[in-house]
Amino acid sequence: MGNQNAESSSAPDTIVLVHGLWVTPRSWEKWIDRYQTAGYHVLAPAYPGMEAEVEALNADPSPIEGLTEAAVVERYADAIQSLERRPILIGHSFGGLVVQILLDHGFGAAGIAIDSVPPQGIRTLPASQAKAGFPVLKNPANRHRAVALTPQQFHYAFTNTLTEEDSAAVYERYHVPAPGRFVWDGVLANFAPGHHGSYVNFHNDDRAPLLLIAGAEDHLEPLAIQRSTAKRYEKSGAITELKQFSGRGHYIIGQPGWEAVADYALSWAADHSLADRAHAPEAVEA
Repeated sequence: MGNQNAESSSAPDTIVLVHGLWVTPRSWEKWIDRYQTAGYHVLAPAYPGMEAEVEALNADPSPIEGLTEAAVVERYADAIQSLERRPILIGHSFGGLVVQILLDHGFGAAGIAIDSVPPQGIRTLPASQAKAGFPVLKNPANRHRAVALTPQQFHYAFTNTLTEEDSAAVYERYHVPAPGRFVWDGVLANFAPGHHGSYVNFHNDDRAPLLLIAGAEDHLEPLAIQRSTAKRYEKSGAITELKQFSGRGHYIIGQPGWEAVADYALSWAADHSLADRAHAPEAVEA
């Protein structure tokens, strides 16, 4: 899996990985090694305030409490603007939403959104998603807190395709609390007028190609969510595709067989990436 595409002077030579909620950039450790071996420069920034290790954030989650969606998007936009070529953007879960927002504003040569949180306007709510999000949504006060999952809740939401023993090991290595604001704001955005932090222009003809990847067994961001998102992009002239992986849960980026997902994402991005363009991306509004 060599970086043949990067031999072109305008082809992407950098991959930017965007992590999701309840984890940190450590969740990408296997992908970082694989993509670096393939010859790419790989960036995996943390959300603002989440640069500490998993163990430190679990001991003191206060840096997570005040996070905003706009600050997260700005963090990645700043990292991308420092690059000489447009990169490939790959995001998981909430990171998949960040990738969609960045593409909408002209960032990136191609984007991959894996088991993505939906943008504003997707009102599909499968029962498994409601159950997975209940630990946050059960209490409105959680909107202003960093909310941890129990090992059992994590097993249902993230690692339902693993044994309880394997899930516990994943929880120990990767889990951190998440800003409850992100979960609550995603729900409320569909019932309030105007554009909110999760808004994208589904009709944008000028954005870079987007691949949505769905784990067929995902409880947290189920296949129905990814299908609804793909359908909303149908009127755009920009390339949008949906790829389903059977037997995969929300922990699709780490469960056995993750290599096939990583390789498919990179191959698709390399085949569909836009050549570098001269105009600057749009500013992302807070």
